[in-house]
Amino acid sequence: MNFDPRFSGRKFASVGTRPIRPDGIDKVTGRARYGADFNMAGQLVGRILRSPHAHAKILKIDTSKAEKLAGVKAVITAADLPDLTDGDAAMYDVLDNCMARSKALYDGHAVAAVAAVDARTARQALKLIQVDYELLPHVTDVDEAMKHTAPLINDSIFTEGLEEKPKKPSNVTKRSQFGHGDVHQGFGHADFIVERSFKTEQTHQGYIEPHACVANVSSDGTADLWVCTQGHFVYRQHCAQLLGLEASKLRVTSSEIGGGFGGKTHVWAEPVALALSRKAGRPVKLVMTRDEVFRASGPTSATSIDVKIGARKDGTITAAEATLRYSSGPYAGTWAEIGAMTAFACYKLDNVKTVGFEVLVNRPKTAAYRAPSAPMAAFAVESAVDELAKELGMDPVEFRIKNAAQEGTRSSYGPVYGPIGIGPTLEAAKTHPHMKAPLAKNQGRGMACGFWFNFGGQTCTDLNIGMDGSVSLAVGTVDVGGSRASLSLVAAEELGIAYEQVKAVVADTSSLGYNDMTDGSRGTFSSSMATISAARNAIKILRDRAAQMWDIPVDDVVWENGHAIAKGEKYGNLAALSLKEIAAASGKTGGPIAGHSELVADGAGVSFATHICDIEVDPETGAARVIRYTVIQDAGKAVHPTYVEGQYQGGAAQGIGWALNEEYIYGKDGRLQNAGFLDYRIPVCSDLPMIDTQILEIPNPNHPYGVRGVGETSIVPPLAAIANAMSNAAGVRMTHIPMSPPRVLAAIEAEREGRA
Repeated sequence: MNFDPRFSGRKFASVGTRPIRPDGIDKVTGRARYGADFNMAGQLVGRILRSPHAHAKILKIDTSKAEKLAGVKAVITAADLPDLTDGDAAMYDVLDNCMARSKALYDGHAVAAVAAVDARTARQALKLIQVDYELLPHVTDVDEAMKHTAPLINDSIFTEGLEEKPKKPSNVTKRSQFGHGDVHQGFGHADFIVERSFKTEQTHQGYIEPHACVANVSSDGTADLWVCTQGHFVYRQHCAQLLGLEASKLRVTSSEIGGGFGGKTHVWAEPVALALSRKAGRPVKLVMTRDEVFRASGPTSATSIDVKIGARKDGTITAAEATLRYSSGPYAGTWAEIGAMTAFACYKLDNVKTVGFEVLVNRPKTAAYRAPSAPMAAFAVESAVDELAKELGMDPVEFRIKNAAQEGTRSSYGPVYGPIGIGPTLEAAKTHPHMKAPLAKNQGRGMACGFWFNFGGQTCTDLNIGMDGSVSLAVGTVDVGGSRASLSLVAAEELGIAYEQVKAVVADTSSLGYNDMTDGSRGTFSSSMATISAARNAIKILRDRAAQMWDIPVDDVVWENGHAIAKGEKYGNLAALSLKEIAAASGKTGGPIAGHSELVADGAGVSFATHICDIEVDPETGAARVIRYTVIQDAGKAVHPTYVEGQYQGGAAQGIGWALNEEYIYGKDGRLQNAGFLDYRIPVCSDLPMIDTQILEIPNPNHPYGVRGVGETSIVPPLAAIANAMSNAAGVRMTHIPMSPPRVLAAIEAEREGRA
């Protein structure tokens, strides 16, 4: 059956309602099983030995004493994870990150691992492993790493994206460029120009659940992996390739996930657990400590960004340019490329240019964090936009409205926009009560816009109808933000039945076809499209079964509101058949009834948001407190509005922490100094205001219900919105994130001295 993904403009009965979440009771009562909650008979405890050095050659590893310790069943090093990547540079980086080979590249890099009968024995075994290092110079700052005098992290890296291949290796792995027009000419037409440099420090996603897995490799070559992940199909592919297993023989089951936000899109310790199990011949459970999570799993990039924007007196932006430098850890990434893509995406620009540089540093491998790279770019651009509006004497909202991208605008990164929500979110912000609320002394208001491009990808879904009329929906996208409830609503909507009749489950990799990673805000978008397709395939079968029961042509049967209806006056004596009635008779009409769908979900639809923030700054200490916050964002169609509001609020809360407090702090020795929640301070309830939300719905024309991804855009504007509020409250323009009290106080004092 051909599937038409175009928006149909239908009215909804289930979609858009707010039913109770299906996993809520299990989670609040403790019955939900997370990564560390799974156990197998005879399992061992895995532990990893990590480098205490930021950069060092590994001269020798002696594991003999550890191997002789009673209770130790396996000890592995890189020798137990040979290179099977067949020249795939990206996969080799994953392998090297899982277990260091010739060099330790950051504080926390895995160098060996053990499996023992209990945790105490495993810890003792780690202490018995002797590693001889030769210390090497290190670099942890993104700007320092770009200097020609910086220590070289990987001498096989030559900068990509240049007109000619460089003759010398570099810490800069890639140069990316986007834009159109002539920025030099555009700046020549500007009456006002703002040019600023910005820095953001590295942050962590701060998920409460650490990385955890249980691995079991059997003697027949089959293997099982239970793991907290955002993409168990991708984990299967990567782990199978790294260990030389047949992917079909590795079954991966995703647990409940206690937060991911992009940080659980990469394998970290899972291949190590599998290698330990293979060597020990027993299941191995491996759970990271919080220290390991900070030191050795993917944080964001630290950045250094230069922005230049020019405008005429009437407020029209004539040119915009940005140079963005993003750290990627010791391995090549695509983070600056994404930053360069998203930087000016909110605006209609005739002359625009962005250049991104990916930079190696001696820090952990960088991973995604909710709209990865976009918050830093938006911080720089939206700060400069606000400053330019002040130079022009224009209201910052009006200035943005005048220059906002529209349907038909060629985006700064290439594509031409369809229907988009940046203008409507700005208009809503302009008239929102928050904008008119009075401010007290030392308080300021700021606003900013944000963008995320979203994507879809490969998706597979099964919909099975039980003989009692219940519906089981098997999906392959991990539920990281309420998608099981949303997908149940979609199935109920399409079938015309009650939400309570549908139960959605996340199937393991042996029970369903391949699904891409649940990231990029693709979960509900792609799986709802596949669910609609699967439901329509099931409806085709339901119509056929009803036709059999009535002994009439199937073309005379239509499906309406959960019932098969015989159309035409000649069938006036045939009562409608419900889904439950048809299902009850399925054993006599051809057997089980199911719908299946596999598709590549294209046309995800870009997403825009506008945020408003009020803060209060203590001029004596530099401490800042967010006192009011509003998120206005286009959802396309809010399938489950409560979940959508939760995504908006969650992104804003994380952005508030990022803007004011959170950062990785490295010492001169290259070691992380705050690897724990006592010293790395994420916001708690008392740090946050009530976060107001306003859902706009500008339908995505490429989805039957108009759905757009919503999970990532909400973290993009906060850094800039808070910085703009800070400028209005304290009278200083902050260009370094986080805006911690010492930085703010220093800026205030410098401003006072400048006026003296």
